Amino acid sequence: MDIVLLVKAAIMGVVEGLTEFLPISSTGHLILAGSLLGFDDAKAQVFDIAIQTGAIFAVILVYWQKIRATLAALPTQRQAQRFALNVLIAFVPAVVLGLLFGKAIKAHLFTPVVVASTFIIGGFIILWAERRPAAATRIHEVEDMTALDALKVGLVQCLAMVPGTSRSGATIIGGMLLGLSRKAATDFSFFLAIPTLIGAGAYSLYKERALLSAADIPLFAVGLVFSFISAWLCVRWLLRYISTHSFVPFAYYRIVFGVVVLVSAWTGLVQWAG
Repeated sequence: MDIVLLVKAAIMGVVEGLTEFLPISSTGHLILAGSLLGFDDAKAQVFDIAIQTGAIFAVILVYWQKIRATLAALPTQRQAQRFALNVLIAFVPAVVLGLLFGKAIKAHLFTPVVVASTFIIGGFIILWAERRPAAATRIHEVEDMTALDALKVGLVQCLAMVPGTSRSGATIIGGMLLGLSRKAATDFSFFLAIPTLIGAGAYSLYKERALLSAADIPLFAVGLVFSFISAWLCVRWLLRYISTHSFVPFAYYRIVFGVVVLVSAWTGLVQWAG
């Protein structure tokens, strides 16, 4: 296996892990990083989706006690059953819309300019959400969510099908606008990521299996490991951060980064891949 290719896989894994659960779009960063590294062919696109599984393992590890307690209580406790059902309800819209529109979106919208534009738009939405008059928070814990709350968050998650939007950003900020506390919205975003990203990774690997061979195992393994480690560090940090901070810094980051990408593309300073 080419050492340079493994280094690229490690870099992409770190990018995925650090950005998957922050409201700054992991897909957008992977598209941009892949463009700079020349790691953006059809196999690389499958790689980008597959290594999300490493980030999900990090979430499972951080939330393992909650997950284990919920699974143990499923046969007998109504609260655990409602929580699991809510995750399933929120997951369904992404499956349906992903199957209907995923191919078209991937063919036409996975470009640096689209990513940069949605970075900027998403940044202004976060600023608006954080600075608007605070509505009454109805839900302080994920267990208090109704099926309708879960469906609404699931629909909002579908906005992240447009690269650069950010799945975590859409679900967290959307959840807050729907009446969830910052903690509840963040927790539910993490739990919803488990079926969403594992499902996307498995489906992508199955659909594009003709592109892959046993020789690709080291490449994917390196990406998964680095994605897991960086995501584990990031999730632990984010849970501490949200207890005392808002998402405003991420909004400014999105806007500045998006402007830099657009300017560099228009001036020819960076030759972004199409």
